[in-house]
Amino acid sequence: MQISVKNQTGDALDNIELNDAVFDVPMNPTLVHQAMVIYQGNKRHGTSDTKTRAQVSGGGRKPWIQKHTGRARQGSTRSPQWRHGGVAFGPHPRSYRAVLPKRMKRQALRCVLSEKARKDRLICLDSTSTIDGKTKSMTQLLENLAIGGSALVVTKGTDRSVVLAANNLTKIWTLPVHQLNALELLSKDMVIMTVEAARWVEETLASEPHGRRGTKWTALSGGTAVAKPVVEEMAEPVADAAAEVPTEEAAVGSPTPRPRRRPTAAATTETA
Repeated sequence: MQISVKNQTGDALDNIELNDAVFDVPMNPTLVHQAMVIYQGNKRHGTSDTKTRAQVSGGGRKPWIQKHTGRARQGSTRSPQWRHGGVAFGPHPRSYRAVLPKRMKRQALRCVLSEKARKDRLICLDSTSTIDGKTKSMTQLLENLAIGGSALVVTKGTDRSVVLAANNLTKIWTLPVHQLNALELLSKDMVIMTVEAARWVEETLASEPHGRRGTKWTALSGGTAVAKPVVEEMAEPVADAAAEVPTEEAAVGSPTPRPRRRPTAAATTETA
């Protein structure tokens, strides 16, 4: 996958070659949707609460007698069908937190990055040296890159000048590359990523953890190979046949002793 590298004036400088195992992955809508649901659920506070008929004040007296009124029987004025009554099946404080496996999380990020690159919504920037912390410098950069919608600026680390320059812009977000996730990428129209950040993503996502505990990460197709741990196999001990199998002389010379029987009560009486 080749992506054009632009300077801060919007001119194309060169093409950067990125790993196809990270930036050219087929889209998996099911996986990306699952990641989005989990990311958004983890942002919820889960503090919504409603009162049931048992928690609403009042309603202890039966409104009318059970029979002979012609009306439906009622036991309390705080039941859900009454005005000022409790809420049936309403929300209560709970946790919406869910954990996405590491492999699924990384694969979802690869899918979204690849989709952005295929649709020309990923811009590689050579540097951010002209951004001095003023909003004007960020606005000028966006005009040079012809970006009019929302955008996510991804840097190698936390760049204070970039953060300050984007604070007053409602459609511009900044993020260090180690906090990049599928939700942030999908919620923005364009992604502006420095070359250093792109190389960091390529190096980090080009390998996968092995299934067993204690093993190193293995490279994906197209990446640099990573050596797997070598587990030495111990040879099985060979049993000594002469020590375990008894000879015929030993079997004849040493017969198996029989257990002695105790005398019964009748035999003891006859002997006496």
